[in-house]
Amino acid sequence: MSDHFDKTRDNEKGGELRQFLTFTVAGEEYGVDIMTVREIKGWTETTRLPNSPAHMRGVMNLRGLIIPIFDMRARFGKGLTQADSSHVIIILAVGERNIGVLVDGVSDILSTTPEEVKPAPEVDGVPSGEDYITGLISRDERMVVLLKVGTLIDTANIPSHSASAA
Repeated sequence: MSDHFDKTRDNEKGGELRQFLTFTVAGEEYGVDIMTVREIKGWTETTRLPNSPAHMRGVMNLRGLIIPIFDMRARFGKGLTQADSSHVIIILAVGERNIGVLVDGVSDILSTTPEEVKPAPEVDGVPSGEDYITGLISRDERMVVLLKVGTLIDTANIPSHSASAA
């Protein structure tokens, strides 16, 4: 029955419904396209790689695949996450690679139409976060920043999804 409701809502709004997994980092709410999410898992320690950027927490072995883990708090310039069992790693597909992002917690799945997504505001004539913010959704006293993880995280120098643990 909910499929019928979603399709009816979709047709009434005149746009295609999109879904985003929302999560929190340092008290702010962010979202990524649900189609990029591969898995959500609890925090486990990572192996730090020498000379990696501060926001790259390290790598982990996930069922034989080496997955780089990025600390979103550090990536947003808010210091390193003091990770504990309440933190979550979201495994995302970015192009041909899988990466993990360390976040404070997962919120929910947000369904929206393209009309509800507003552009990021301009700062000094330049859109803020133009490379990695796809837009903003304001709903029920919440503001969710939608991220394009492929440009937020530099994937050029990280192992591909085919890299397996030795």
